[in-house]
Formats: sequence, structure tokens, C-alpha cells
Amino acid sequence: MNARSPMFMFRSGENVRCELCPNNCEIKNGSFGVCGVRGNKSGTPIIPFYGFISALAVDPIEKKPLYKFMPGTKILSLGFAGCNLRCPFCQNWRISQNTENCNQGGFEKKMQSGEIISAALRQNTPSIAYTYSEPLIHAEYIIDCMALAKRHGIANVLVTNGCINKEAACEILKFTDAANVDLKCFSAETYKNILGRVRTAEYLETVMEFIKLCYETNVHLEITTLVVSDLNDTKKELNETADFIASINKKIPWHLTAYHPDYHWNAPPTDRGFLLKAADEARKKLENVYTGNI
Repeated sequence: MNARSPMFMFRSGENVRCELCPNNCEIKNGSFGVCGVRGNKSGTPIIPFYGFISALAVDPIEKKPLYKFMPGTKILSLGFAGCNLRCPFCQNWRISQNTENCNQGGFEKKMQSGEIISAALRQNTPSIAYTYSEPLIHAEYIIDCMALAKRHGIANVLVTNGCINKEAACEILKFTDAANVDLKCFSAETYKNILGRVRTAEYLETVMEFIKLCYETNVHLEITTLVVSDLNDTKKELNETADFIASINKKIPWHLTAYHPDYHWNAPPTDRGFLLKAADEARKKLENVYTGNI
């Protein structure tokens, strides 16, 4: 794998400062940031997991979920490892909260960007999804893949938590055709105290700005909220989320998805009846509301 210069990372004395996401990590020598993949080696920024792939599969595009972008087509789904959040209910925690497989050589593939594009062409998929764990923390790799995909007429899809600072977001969205953004809740305190690792980080504000930026840059946008028992499953919070989406555009699809107990969150599964009623309520404000995992 060819070396790649890190972006959005800067030497800061003996430390490395990463300005990719709202964590704005100050990384000590021999350590990694919150995401587990952006690090410091003797004061030099490093991205040693460039090109490590945790999963490669062909999916229906509706599985992303994207219902209004290239419906009925297949998409090549590309997965990574690590995440800049620490959601205790994570449904993909085995890859998002653990990079040990990388260190032990346990990943399925290590692939050049050209190999990804070749796989998409071979599978005859008109689009590529950067998904499964958080793709944005691998900004350099996805930018390389996206730029090459564009040259071959292949659409780029982000499935992301949207926790990325504006400068990096603008660079990535230049190559992005569609995004499904995971708006996990509508509480700044929940983001800081339960989902994040840095109490001073403005997670919710960052995600809201990313969503607005997607819309403003003509990226096809859909939003997903995993309705987690005892976390964000109140009528008030879901109504506030619907109001925010409607303030951008009432046509933006919103996917309300049922949670099941996983990782460190053991609350009961999302009540099916509550989810269906929440969707009906949201349809008073939004034109395209869908339920999933029920």
C-alpha cells in the first residue's frame, strides 16, 4: 500500500492535532485519537489504517437506507474500522469500537483505491457506499476512492454520523453524490455525555451543519434516526427532529429505525407501536417518512 499524506492533521510540538472532527484531538506520541485510526508517531501525523477494509459486499441501495436515490439498483458497500463516537448501543460495535483486527492483520482485505473501482466495475454496480463503521475518519482514503470513482462515472454514497468539521466536510462533499446521515438524537447533552468522548465538543451542532451543507451542495440527502429505548424515544425529541428536517426541506426522507439491545445498552427493543405512531406524527411535517427494522 502506497503511503498517503494525512489531511487535517498538524504537528503541535511533540503532539499532533487532528482537526478532522469536533473532537479536535491532541494526540500524544505513540497514541491515537478518539477514533482509533488517526495517530502520532514521533510527532508526525500518521494514518496507518489507510486501505484496510473490514467488509466488502454488494447490497440493494435501499439497505443503506436510500429510498430516493437510484432506487432498485445494487451498490458496492465498503466498510472500515473505528469511529469518532462511542455510542453504547452501537449495532456495528465489533468494527466501530475495535481496531485490533487491523493490528493483527485480521481484516479481510487491504485494497488500493483502484481495486475498489475495479470491484465496482466488475460487479456492475453504479455506485459505491462508504459505510458500516464511520467512513469520514478515513477521509484521505475515501477522497482517493471517490475521485477515481467520479472519473469512471460511478456515484459516491456516504453513510455517516456527520461528525466532521466544515473544512473537511467541504472537501469530501465535492465528490459525494448522496448521503444518509445518522442524526442520533436531538439533544446536545446526550451527544456530549453519552455518545461522545469530549464534553466540550459540539457534536449535535456539527451534525446539523453537515446536514445543511449536504443540502446546500446538492448532495442527495436522507436522514436516519435509530430510535433507542430510554435515550431518544420521546415524542418531544422526535418532534423537534422532524421540525429541524422540515426547516431545511419537507421532502427530505427520514428513516425511523427500531433499535435492539446490543453492545452496552440493554434497554428493551423499540416498541413497534410507538415507532409507527411516531412515523405517523412525523408525516404531518415531512413528506417521506419510513420505518425500519420492525
